[in-house]
Amino acid sequence: MSNNKSNGYSSNGSLVVETHHHFLDELYKMMVKDVYDGGRNRDSKVVEFKHPKELEALMDLGLNKETSDDNLLKICQDIIKYSVKTGNPHFFNQLWSGLDDYSLGGAWLTEVLNTSVYTYEVSPVFTLMEKTLIEKMLNLIGFKDGDAIFTPGGSMANMYALNVARYKRFPDVKKTGLYGLPKLCVLTSEKGHYSIKKGMAFLGLGLDNLVNVKADSKGKMDVQDLEDKILQLQSESKVPYFVNATAGTTVYGAYDPLDKIADICQKYGLWMHVDGAWGGSALLSKKYRGLMKGIDRVDSMTWNPHKMMGSPLQTAAFFTRHKNLLPPCHSANAAYLFQQDKFYDVSYDTGDKSIQCGRKNDSLKLWLMWKAKGDQGFERDIDNLFECSRYLANLVKERDGFELVIEPECTNVCFWYIPASMRDQTRDADWWERLGKVAPKIKEGMTKAGTMLIGYQPDEEHVNFFRMIITNLEILKSDMDFVVNEIDRLGKNL
Repeated sequence: MSNNKSNGYSSNGSLVVETHHHFLDELYKMMVKDVYDGGRNRDSKVVEFKHPKELEALMDLGLNKETSDDNLLKICQDIIKYSVKTGNPHFFNQLWSGLDDYSLGGAWLTEVLNTSVYTYEVSPVFTLMEKTLIEKMLNLIGFKDGDAIFTPGGSMANMYALNVARYKRFPDVKKTGLYGLPKLCVLTSEKGHYSIKKGMAFLGLGLDNLVNVKADSKGKMDVQDLEDKILQLQSESKVPYFVNATAGTTVYGAYDPLDKIADICQKYGLWMHVDGAWGGSALLSKKYRGLMKGIDRVDSMTWNPHKMMGSPLQTAAFFTRHKNLLPPCHSANAAYLFQQDKFYDVSYDTGDKSIQCGRKNDSLKLWLMWKAKGDQGFERDIDNLFECSRYLANLVKERDGFELVIEPECTNVCFWYIPASMRDQTRDADWWERLGKVAPKIKEGMTKAGTMLIGYQPDEEHVNFFRMIITNLEILKSDMDFVVNEIDRLGKNL
């Protein structure tokens, strides 16, 4: 048995640092066997579900005693056993999934190098990689001379947008704060992501000053309502300064009409941001990039490669067409980090553009993946995701007991399953109430069986429906057949 020992000193006074190669070697083998290979097996369980109290009793979670390497390995085995295998092609629960070979290698290499991307001197290679990725992605968006920063998630990128837009309109806010500002308002679609609410609260703008714009039956922002709301706010002596559009809404996957919204923002002098965290990766496909028509006209965009592009969590970035805005908005000029008399080109020290100090390297995972696949490889992946979503939508339309909620635009497929006992019945209020209980019951069944994970939710007048997310780059049309067959198996006797 291998036991942990504290670092100590030899008889001559030199420091002795103990390594645990056995632990790392065995853990690596375990990860490859049980997660990388086993967890991606379509015949393996997506999850070995246990209720919280059950799992607490099963896991050795206490932190009081020193633990041997062998016991730690047993604990790691339990960690793997009871964790959700998000690399399994039957994990459809979130807007991310999958396990790419190259990006996984990038994640491992990132951890062992363990550096922060705030200055070139401590992160030379990753600084250049991030710069390369930013230039590539700016070009895809159509921002010819823009700027960007990698962020800890899309929600934070959306908050960057709120802050940078406010600074551009009212640069004194950085020094004087909110006290001298007019009553600023933000407009967002009622189907937009909740991070805009969080950003309003976090930045002191206030939830009362977030105005929801109506969405049409397809989940897209109503442009006429947007203009009406802007005019109404102005008539009340308020200052709308920011419009948040969405490219791929969280539930329906709807793409707002970016060109028309850009016309309105240009007309009234408002900053236009696009939350493309989910659907922005359509830019990689010649066939589907038309969904993003008008993106080159906006002021900023959020893009999460850890979603549709399949890079590991987390890989997200904020992009803006305005070249010299991030540094003055966020810089604090910390003298111990960002000295201007360094011996190299200090324009490569990007940390002061960020609201963070320590900033994890999120570029290597994506860079390695892109280097391996190239543009064409990514295009094939994105096209396949969209094609599988269309295949599933057709299955739903053709299969008894399945019914689309809305025709998919992104790779979200939203549908109801109607058990045999409820078919050919009058769809009155009681019927809809009963249908709303079907998806949660089937979700319970699939979770306990471990066969797959799919999310569900209601939406306004629509009772609970399945929100199927297709984002695993290894997905096949046969997986879509599995989904409808498994739902039918679990729900046919309800």
